[in-house]
Amino acid sequence: MTRTCLVLGAGGFIGASVTERLLAEGWLVRGFDRPGVKVPRPLVQATGLAWVAGDFQDGAALGAALEGVDAVVHLVSTTLPKNSNEAPIHDVETNLVATLRLLSLMVDKQVRRIVYASSGGTVYGIPRSVPIREDHPTQPEVSYGITKLAIEKYLYLFGRLHGLRPVSLRIANPYGGLQRIDTAQGAVAAFLHRALRGEAVEIWGDGSVTRDYLHVNDVATAFACALRYEGAHQVFNIGSGHGVSLNELAAAIEAETGRPLARQYLPGRNFDVPVSVLDNSLARAELGWSPAIGLAEGLRMTAAAIAR
Repeated sequence: MTRTCLVLGAGGFIGASVTERLLAEGWLVRGFDRPGVKVPRPLVQATGLAWVAGDFQDGAALGAALEGVDAVVHLVSTTLPKNSNEAPIHDVETNLVATLRLLSLMVDKQVRRIVYASSGGTVYGIPRSVPIREDHPTQPEVSYGITKLAIEKYLYLFGRLHGLRPVSLRIANPYGGLQRIDTAQGAVAAFLHRALRGEAVEIWGDGSVTRDYLHVNDVATAFACALRYEGAHQVFNIGSGHGVSLNELAAAIEAETGRPLARQYLPGRNFDVPVSVLDNSLARAELGWSPAIGLAEGLRMTAAAIAR
């Protein structure tokens, strides 16, 4: 029996890769994104994809998109960590409240399975130990992380009250060829674009800020695994398990491109935690997932995609 998955935010960087992976696994995909968002280039001629334009905050549009689907992948976020503290009310209204509306509609439509894109980089705050496990205390430093965590809690609540079967994936720092630099989605994309143009990169602080970088193809695989998951756990870290500082990332890009990369060091930002590296052992054990693409290979793939 063919299954249908509604992918919310299918036109985004992660959404395009998740959609591509699900189609390859035999799912029918109903891709949902804002009016004006075009079907991503790799999906233009995809078989099994139906594209729906709508506003995530529009209950009628969401209700129509949910008709007849078997599962939901929720990738929508209207804010970024760097700007969410500037407008926390907007963050809550457009993300938390809109997601509660989605969950209520899922109950009405009897759609039980949902996989949510949470944030491994922000929900924990400043880590007490590294790598960070799922049972690490959560003390987000930004509204973005607070909202992500609140949505996780409501997913749990709707599971208890209404029988929803949620999985939240706390994703590390994804990167890949479709990553946008105009929205400051990540250091890898920004550094690579500048390196390929011979421009200097901006590094906030002394370059010691350390993150867990994960290629988007591995992220997409994690979503496919989560949709198949029948176990009891609801929250998983999805990361490489290895930390890379900004200085190390710049050096790795120099090695990959064969070009020197000038650095411009700027004052550190107060919302940047010094280190965030995720323990992925639970996802390995329960989801059967593990990252397959190392940083050097991932940088090579990303640079090739940017050059196309």
